[in-house]
Amino acid sequence: MRIATYNVNGINGRLDILLRWLKESRPDIVCLQELKAPQAAFPRQALERAGYGAVWHGQKAWNGVAILERDGVPILTRCGLPGRNDDGESRYIEGIAGGVIVGCLYAPNGNPYPGPKFLRKLDWFKALTAYGETLLEFGMPAALIGDFNVMPRDLDVYNPARWQDDALFRPEIRKAYRDLIATGWTDAVRSLHPDEQIFTFWKYLRNAYARDAGLRIDHCLLSPELAPHLTACGVDRHVRGWPKTSDHAPVWIDLSL
Repeated sequence: MRIATYNVNGINGRLDILLRWLKESRPDIVCLQELKAPQAAFPRQALERAGYGAVWHGQKAWNGVAILERDGVPILTRCGLPGRNDDGESRYIEGIAGGVIVGCLYAPNGNPYPGPKFLRKLDWFKALTAYGETLLEFGMPAALIGDFNVMPRDLDVYNPARWQDDALFRPEIRKAYRDLIATGWTDAVRSLHPDEQIFTFWKYLRNAYARDAGLRIDHCLLSPELAPHLTACGVDRHVRGWPKTSDHAPVWIDLSL
């Protein structure tokens, strides 16, 4: 089974890019972020023609998350984190696909630091961590996948000194990520590649992709029931080089399920 995550940065504007990648990679389950489309504008029919059923949580112009399943339709179990209204922002969707509980998330950016947006990001991570513990208590195969907007280690950023005061790299948010992991989740990429510099995002500015000035902010976290089945992982970084593409590249994991 291949599970992937891809921040598409506008699903309708980059639908051709998404369909091209789906045809090339053929993942079994896909988590999408930054749909930037209201609920009624999600391209369900185009994805169905490509062989994917979907559940989604849209929002006009901003945010938005979706789960796709090849040759099936995910069973929707939740939209939004418990106890949060997220100010009407569509940042979390959960479904069962391929026998796995899949939580697809798009964490707040949190900039500028310091400020209320950063504090709200920390609160959001606390809610995610608390709910993640609930998922672990079920004892079922589960994954938290998406754009976490955090670089956990110096290894995950091309120039750590440049990012010291950015909300994606502040010690507080890195600790929040470690606290989430410590409850029982496994960072799939770091599990198989503990010391390799791997990036999933390159800004559009200053020729960042060509210079490989990237960040690792898209993560796949696995529950103890799922982590032993991890066999491979990677980043389809060539997709970032396609014309008119997203500033993220798809990240995938293979599981022996």
